[in-house]
Amino acid sequence: MASPFDELTDSLTVSGYKLGSLIARVTPGPVAQGAAALLAPGIALSLRSKRLMVERHLQRVNPALKGLSLRRASQQAFDSYMRYYTESFRLPNLSKKHVDRCFSADGFHHIEEALEKGNGAILALPHLGGWEWAGRWMADRGHRMTVIVEPLNPPELFEWFTKLRSDLGMNVVPLGPAAAPAILGALKRNEIVCLLSDRDIQGGGIEVDFFGEKTTLPAGPAMLGIRGNTAVLPVATYFTSSVDGHHAVIRPPLPLDREGKLRTAITAGTQALAVELEGLIRRAPEQWHLFQPNWPSDPGYGDQFV
Repeated sequence: MASPFDELTDSLTVSGYKLGSLIARVTPGPVAQGAAALLAPGIALSLRSKRLMVERHLQRVNPALKGLSLRRASQQAFDSYMRYYTESFRLPNLSKKHVDRCFSADGFHHIEEALEKGNGAILALPHLGGWEWAGRWMADRGHRMTVIVEPLNPPELFEWFTKLRSDLGMNVVPLGPAAAPAILGALKRNEIVCLLSDRDIQGGGIEVDFFGEKTTLPAGPAMLGIRGNTAVLPVATYFTSSVDGHHAVIRPPLPLDREGKLRTAITAGTQALAVELEGLIRRAPEQWHLFQPNWPSDPGYGDQFV
């Protein structure tokens, strides 16, 4: 049972997000983006452990980063994260025309070709850029999307984010027992499923080499792709330099072995996905919003699975 202090903290957290969303929705884009940039340095300073974790991840992407250049890169990650929230909060109030004008995509034909085969499409994404914009843009084009996301605490915050994303046209399902039936149902209806795939949230994933170090990534994308004969497309959505600007890159389907042993095929497919995610992240590592331990050598890695 939560203590009164915990309940107060949870209530303030939810209220803070709601207030931030309200302010972002009524504030012009350039002003909102500027305000987010002003707040980001203070947030980075206050979250020292998160900042140090970001620096560890950035050095995996680019081992040459050190000293001032590393600190600047980590600050850019916090800047990007604040922009993510600001622009996501503004999305429900933006017109279809505005979203379409601010969004571009390379490789969208890979999604269209996958859907033409009738088995749905699986989009495997890193925690990077502003993926909600891609979801809104896709929904505006008439595509049904099921998004599997990590549950948040407190539950009221997760419910609030779920409504935000649902209002954008996405079917949001928490990672857990309800995820598998939702995914299989969506693919059977020839819809799109989005899986954030650069972090093994539940543990027990497939061991891969990821940025030069062994860790695990979720088996779900490769397993679903093999069993359902569904294309697995690595995808990332990047912020551009313009206000509200977003650009998506959709890569070709992963080469999945659907003839050999399932376990071997899943392992090979997950490693292939790790390589693709590396390439997508290297395009804009400062937009990689990974603030948690992700490799066994990271402090606190084992604690998150207890």
